[in-house]
Amino acid sequence: MSSEERYVFVIEWFDQAASLIRKYNLTYFTVDNTIDMFDIKNRRIFLKRCQYPGLSVSELFIGATVTIYSRQLKVIDYADVFTRQKFETQRSKTFGMIKPDCYNNIGKIIDIIYSKGLRITNLKMIKMTLTNARQFYAEHTGKPFFEDLTNFMSSDVVVGMELVAENAVPKWRELMGPTNPITAKTDSPNTLRAIFGTQGTHNAVHGSDSATSASRELNFFFSLPNSPAVLNNCTCCIIKPHAIYQAGKIINMILEEGFEISAMMMVHLDKPTAEEFFEVYKGVLPEFTAMVDHMTSGPCIAMEIRQENVVNAFRQVSGPLDPEVAKHLRSNTIRAAFGIDRVQNAVHCTDLPEDGVLECEYFFRILSGR
Repeated sequence: MSSEERYVFVIEWFDQAASLIRKYNLTYFTVDNTIDMFDIKNRRIFLKRCQYPGLSVSELFIGATVTIYSRQLKVIDYADVFTRQKFETQRSKTFGMIKPDCYNNIGKIIDIIYSKGLRITNLKMIKMTLTNARQFYAEHTGKPFFEDLTNFMSSDVVVGMELVAENAVPKWRELMGPTNPITAKTDSPNTLRAIFGTQGTHNAVHGSDSATSASRELNFFFSLPNSPAVLNNCTCCIIKPHAIYQAGKIINMILEEGFEISAMMMVHLDKPTAEEFFEVYKGVLPEFTAMVDHMTSGPCIAMEIRQENVVNAFRQVSGPLDPEVAKHLRSNTIRAAFGIDRVQNAVHCTDLPEDGVLECEYFFRILSGR
């Protein structure tokens, strides 16, 4: 077994009880998809080699957050030269952004991104200030289009994404297509700018032009605090981990039903946070423990949804808690289309009108401020 291929990463876990950051080597064995963990400080096995179906090798890259037995672990480094050489090209990052002109197509673009093999590992909707836009596009200062571009980019919400793939920068740029949508429609008709762009700066999406730019743009964008959350007349929707690859379809369904998505972000819930948020269901739903475990098993996307009488209206679109019931009674609902069972039922939605603001505040004020 010593010659089998394996990847080793340095991971860290914040032990809340001890207020310590603990570091481990996580080894992933490709021959049978097993893992083990080694405690670096105490120099002893922390987790014996075992099967863990909830983790795949595609989830392992620098900066990733993975959940193993309810512990959220952050991948911070490669533990050996072999792993570094293998992964530095296979798991590169880039920055992508959906521009203001494509608000109504956010879901369609996200769906295409996933279908083309790019992985979204962070996502946030913000409203850039004019100063933010000028800082972001500083390299274009003085060019004829600079003022129009920065005014446009600060005119409404944008969605920024951290994208991971093999050779992520060129892969994303190829999917975007030529800068000019008119050129794109002629030369690359299947690209995002050809499909969704209209003219000039209104070209649907932005993408980093190099690994250096990607690093700068990712750090800049995800440090901005400009959440557009309104926190009134709203309800909360959370796309659950099992449905994350269907997020584009779910978002598109929400927008086509006439709802406004006024805030959005990708989150990794740890067990205490999930238990706190879902505390109202403790002792009420028999699936409470399983629900908490699932909500901490991978990334979620939280959204603030707005419309008249929004809590009740969005519950109708979400459908019954049990997807099987939804398929029989409300076949056109989100849970009917994307749910599996009462735990993996695609989305959480606010149950009571008085809780809509509270649940949105939890994500877009409390969690984002932690």
